[in-house]
Amino acid sequence: MKNNNSHPDNNPRDSHHSQTRIAIIQANWHADIVSEASKSFMEDLMGSGFSRNCFDIHDVPGSLEIPLMAQKLAQTGRYDLIMATGLIVDGGIYRHDFVARTVLDAMMRVQLDTGVPVLSVVLTPHHFQETEAHRTFFRNHFVIKGQEAANACRQTLDNMRSLKDLRLAS
Repeated sequence: MKNNNSHPDNNPRDSHHSQTRIAIIQANWHADIVSEASKSFMEDLMGSGFSRNCFDIHDVPGSLEIPLMAQKLAQTGRYDLIMATGLIVDGGIYRHDFVARTVLDAMMRVQLDTGVPVLSVVLTPHHFQETEAHRTFFRNHFVIKGQEAANACRQTLDNMRSLKDLRLAS
């Protein structure tokens, strides 16, 4: 749900937005579809007070390259959160479900190893064909997924900030 108090003076959480850094990793396989998630993610967050300058977009060839990029970006210490987006389709040559599992498992490992949240908008449809109807459907679907990721981003950043105030047990 979008915050109706999007003006910075109306929302005390917005003071954090100016220091927030978010990396976006986009797989370039089907870039015209995948980039819709990045666009809607940024638009939604900018609508709730985030500056365009807090986002860095990093392109990678395909979804298999996302985890290493996420790891390297997280290790810089520059980013509060990483959002990754890609489309893994069954090309008939390899098992796309294996690729998807590998990518998602590695992304989870990155966030657990580094402590930097990694959101996934890496989708693996059961059926994708190179038809205009499918391309249009998935472009629209990635817009929705980007908006959902923006909601998850806000909540995750709030959660991470509140954890900084707690003493973690050793």
